[in-house]
Amino acid sequence: MRREFRFKNQGHQQYTNGYNRFLPKIIRRMTIFPQQRESRHIEQSDRIQHHSNNRFDSAIPAGVVNLKDLTHFSLSNNRITGLIPESFGELLSLEFLDLSRNNLSGEIPKSLEKLRYLKYFNVSFNRLEGKIPEGGSFGNYSTESFKGNEELCGAPRLHIRSCKTKSLRNSKAKTKLILYVALPIASTLLVVALIIIILRNGITVAVKVFNLELEGAFKSFDVECEVLRNTRHRNLIKIISSCSNDLDFKALVLEFMPNGSLDKWLYSNNHFLDIVQRLNIMIDVASALEYLHHGNETPIVHCDLKPCNVLLDEDMVAHLSDVGIAKLLCNEDSMIQTITMATVGYMAPEYGIDGIVSTKGDVYSFGILLMETVTRKKPTDEMFTGERSLKSWVKESISSTLLNQVVDMNLLSTNGREHSAANNCTLSILQVALECSAESPDERLNTKEIVTKLEKIKTKFLKNTKRVRQRLT
Repeated sequence: MRREFRFKNQGHQQYTNGYNRFLPKIIRRMTIFPQQRESRHIEQSDRIQHHSNNRFDSAIPAGVVNLKDLTHFSLSNNRITGLIPESFGELLSLEFLDLSRNNLSGEIPKSLEKLRYLKYFNVSFNRLEGKIPEGGSFGNYSTESFKGNEELCGAPRLHIRSCKTKSLRNSKAKTKLILYVALPIASTLLVVALIIIILRNGITVAVKVFNLELEGAFKSFDVECEVLRNTRHRNLIKIISSCSNDLDFKALVLEFMPNGSLDKWLYSNNHFLDIVQRLNIMIDVASALEYLHHGNETPIVHCDLKPCNVLLDEDMVAHLSDVGIAKLLCNEDSMIQTITMATVGYMAPEYGIDGIVSTKGDVYSFGILLMETVTRKKPTDEMFTGERSLKSWVKESISSTLLNQVVDMNLLSTNGREHSAANNCTLSILQVALECSAESPDERLNTKEIVTKLEKIKTKFLKNTKRVRQRLT
């Protein structure tokens, strides 16, 4: 049975008196009183003993590791120096660890990933460096746990600098194959595999190999080559080169996106996107569409917007990919009638009924993508049957003030004022999504209007949350 401990030090239960003593001596003088976890009448001050707000200026004593049943430990607001002990990984009962606002240096020990009960962790405002561990409970901690350490690097969700990958310049091999994945059918039938390669100069690229046995593969390859070679935009995937061997082999060498797809970030339990990150991604996608629709002499219709075609780079900037089935419109045409391979659930009604492809069809698909990003529900989810669709579900919930039932619960804060700001923000986003997905193409927004509206929503949300935090401090 795991137990909690109270620490006493000869009449000083809380070490918050500013005494300038050496911490190891205090640790040695502690008397430990075990308490049964089942006791529900323990005061908070008894359960969590803090050694905070003192002037301790020594290193963390090695003796702490002997307190095997320790659950709460705080040394915040001191002058503690040295490293975080690797042996802290042996404190398997630890639930609360606060080492913030000290002078600790070195790396965060990877051994702390073993602390599966560690719910609260804070090492902010120290002099720590290196990569933040990603295993164990570290996937649950936010930016607040690590801020104020300029030399730390880690996952993009933490809004700190990315860790640089090691260069392979000294490698004798020109290329090194590190991953070979057959793409799922949901992505596209025209691609047989995606090969990730690290070049000799350390650059990682993605090689997209086309399945030439399928009808339309040659045309898909040609269209994607033409679109990507003739377009330049920060939110479009970049083509580095193409490979072709007459009728036997065709492939594109593309920029590699280390953070994978939006689909992965929405539906994997190990990933999380907050409201601002989701807004940024949607603004990036809308900006890419605006460029395709209005930034070239010949308007380009993507035709297949969905989360797995939105790829994220190391800074979580979104890049629109997979334009192999895109349609090029003549200058004088706003639409063409053709057969398209758009994905069910995201396809505009006029695609399926009349085979009409237009820029407004992309806008419809973007509206569905926007709803999915906020609700974390796919348009093909099993809950949508018969007349009920993702769009109708969102529309009904907005009109009946049941917004909390459709928005991804991770986006809504429990704090009253912050909850209100998040609620208003997600409501505004979903209203834009419904405007994009109107049944009539003429009633839909254009991409320029979408970018403007989403930017305003983001600015308003950031202002509101800043005011809330200022009031709380």
